[in-house]
Amino acid sequence: MRGHLSIFGASVFLGQIAWAETTALDIAEGQALYVETCASCHGAELQGQPDWRGPGPDGRLPAPPHDVTGHTWHHSDRVLFGYTKFGGKGFMAQQGIEFDSGMPAFGDQLSDQQIKNILAYIRSTWPERAQKVQADRSKADKDNGDN
Repeated sequence: MRGHLSIFGASVFLGQIAWAETTALDIAEGQALYVETCASCHGAELQGQPDWRGPGPDGRLPAPPHDVTGHTWHHSDRVLFGYTKFGGKGFMAQQGIEFDSGMPAFGDQLSDQQIKNILAYIRSTWPERAQKVQADRSKADKDNGDN
């Protein structure tokens, strides 16, 4: 099912995201951009780096998987978008948290729409249950005024 949203997943996923309500998402472009921009760290199969759960020699956490074995689907759209656009350190600083992240900022390389398309591609690879959990988390985030 990689690269495609199921009808159930699309209705859950697209209906819950504030930015998806006004902008069509291009999963094919997201996949191509993922390969160009993200796969070198997060893996061509979204598998992440080895031993991603613990700090590497530099003290930073290795790139986690974006498939269902990782924790990407545990985060809201707002968090995933912000972490990608501003980088881990920049996004966490906006939250008032000092964190030395290896995740670089892509806001100067990718448009907001391109980031959204990459995230849509990543989501499209998850099973329906993970898509629903992530969509519910995003809705709760939005309902709490965090969008």
